[in-house]
Amino acid sequence: MTRALVTGGAGFIGSHIVEKLVRKGWEVAVLDDLSSGSVGNIGAFLESVEFIEGSITDAGTVRKLMDGVDYVFHEAAVVSVVAALENPEKARLVNVGGTRNVLGAALDAGVKRVVFASSATVYGDADPPLKEDFRPSPLSFYGETKVEGEQLMNEYAGKGLETVSLRYFNVYGPRQEPSSPYSGVITKFIDRMAAGKPPLILGDGNQTRDFVYVGDVADANVLAAEGKEAAGRAFNIGTGLPVTINQLEGLLSEIIGFDGEPEYAEKREGDIYDSYADVSRAEKLLGFKAAVATEDGLRKTVEWQGSL
Repeated sequence: MTRALVTGGAGFIGSHIVEKLVRKGWEVAVLDDLSSGSVGNIGAFLESVEFIEGSITDAGTVRKLMDGVDYVFHEAAVVSVVAALENPEKARLVNVGGTRNVLGAALDAGVKRVVFASSATVYGDADPPLKEDFRPSPLSFYGETKVEGEQLMNEYAGKGLETVSLRYFNVYGPRQEPSSPYSGVITKFIDRMAAGKPPLILGDGNQTRDFVYVGDVADANVLAAEGKEAAGRAFNIGTGLPVTINQLEGLLSEIIGFDGEPEYAEKREGDIYDSYADVSRAEKLLGFKAAVATEDGLRKTVEWQGSL
């Protein structure tokens, strides 16, 4: 039986990867320190996985868990631009040091492939559509740690370990914690609209983002693990379709039935105005194409958030 280790597997994206693997019939181990994840995220299939509460910064724990593993899905990280800025020492320890622990243990254990959760933040404010061969130019410390993570992937690929880096764009969907100060714009909009409050838009609302549904991201991870032409490469994981924040607000208003007007405030310093992916490499070499339409994904997210 194929065995996988998912670091950060009790988190938002990681738990969807775990669910996908369990449904495929794989044997799955989950390592998570629960700093941002929750056992509740994998509660529906907890009996089908081996759950270990621990950190990727603990090299001994990582090495013990790597025995017999075929594939590693490395999701564990300090997971936001703001969180990394607030505690850069922790972000470097986890995102860089922890990643080195994972790769070293995977190489020594003879793991077939490591799939790494990178980020579109590696591009900085480059002009979209963003392509994988653009030179990294991150504007945030978080983005810098993801660039370093990708460099580690390349370093260990040179040692004989197959690695793949997936550059996530704006992932959304069920299990994204709405009460966290680091939540994305979608969860914040839903929370306010559901309470009858106007959503707050920073800037003029015409800035674009590439919103990709979390179930599609989980699919991309499996394709990256199994794809013959994936090893040694980085891939954009998005829809390739720019959506403005004003358009997003309009879609959510219609789904929720909110008839108020949004409020506008000054944009945050350093915010990127336009960001969306060129997804041609993922389509060609992974066979990945986002399947969930934005409106459908938003509806699923609203339904889930309304059940909390």
